[in-house]
Amino acid sequence: MSQTPRPASAMQPILRMIRLPQFGLGPRIALVVLLLIVLVTLFAPWLAPHDPLKMDPLMRLKGPIEGHPLGTDNFGRDILSRVLIGARLSLLIGIATAVVSVVVGLVIGMVAGFFRTADAIIMRMMDGLMAIPSILLAIALVALNGPSVGSVIAAITIPEIPRVVRLVRAVVLSAREEPYVEAAIALGSSMPKILIRHLVPNTLAPLIVQGTYVLASAILTEAILSFLGAGVSTETPTWGNIMAEGRMFFRIKPELILYPGLMLSLCILSINLLGDAARDMLDPRLKKRAG
Repeated sequence: MSQTPRPASAMQPILRMIRLPQFGLGPRIALVVLLLIVLVTLFAPWLAPHDPLKMDPLMRLKGPIEGHPLGTDNFGRDILSRVLIGARLSLLIGIATAVVSVVVGLVIGMVAGFFRTADAIIMRMMDGLMAIPSILLAIALVALNGPSVGSVIAAITIPEIPRVVRLVRAVVLSAREEPYVEAAIALGSSMPKILIRHLVPNTLAPLIVQGTYVLASAILTEAILSFLGAGVSTETPTWGNIMAEGRMFFRIKPELILYPGLMLSLCILSINLLGDAARDMLDPRLKKRAG
């Protein structure tokens, strides 16, 4: 009597990945930490004990007390609530930046790598963008468009696109000389078909790795912009804004910077460790060296 196969659990791909021999202890711990941060972020409105924007002048700069496990800031707002809610926007900006950078960089890089006539023009434009320090360019773009979530995402994304373009272009330049690509061209396959079927799959592995680095860099850049007062509005809780407001009171209450800084560091470190692990698993040259 045949049994109906059970539907695959959503956690099975993650469990299979962490069981791989290349996935060491460090990346496994990083994956657990990152999953916890994501879960806390998703359920932050229910986990936060107070309204992160509610001020109470009588509770200014209090230490850990009942109802305020991490104490309060200089406006009497609950630190724990602000750190939890601030994670939502910080991660949202990071994920949006990574997705847009990878998608736009993939399209531009494919064009630059496959069409020789467009290569020189596109790459000189990318070189021009990379010549400008990314933080200065982001500050200028935010100052031009005003402090909003959309302008911050655009300001962080634009400096990241050239790095993705150069990566995709290098992969395409190598892949287009392969016999199966030349055979597809000789058989008269359309350009979209060649790009999508033969060249895009070659870029997926390096793009996944690059996407993790862009994600970590975007979260850190958003914190830097907010700390400098060039990010989203100061009333909106993000890790950078919380640290920016707490720097004036660092000597009397270092927790104002400690807790959001710790969350930021753990998040970025976890993403970078997972990116390194993904690179080791997806790069066949590293596999051969390990073997």
